[in-house]
Amino acid sequence: MIAQTPDTPYYAVIFTSVRAETTEGYAEMAERMVELASGQPGFLGVESARNEVGITVSYWESLESIKNWKAHAEHRVAQQYGRGKWYSAYKTRICLVERDYGFGE
Repeated sequence: MIAQTPDTPYYAVIFTSVRAETTEGYAEMAERMVELASGQPGFLGVESARNEVGITVSYWESLESIKNWKAHAEHRVAQQYGRGKWYSAYKTRICLVERDYGFGE
């Protein structure tokens, strides 16, 4: 589903990853992180897709809200598992969305 974001500007965090062979516990943690992020101040929405490369884009009101999410204790645990167990590579990009447009629902 496409996230319904507010008028610009807002921020996007683009998390691109390549999975390691180990996937035990990954799906449950990913689901929990979306649930947890959704309750954080400044969270606007999320979109995710995975084939050979996974891409998750989360949308936020401010850099401060992104910083607070990155530092959230349970999210930090997920980050440690990601580096040590679930990903062979990843990259995070933080962008200011200055314009968006589209059609449909």
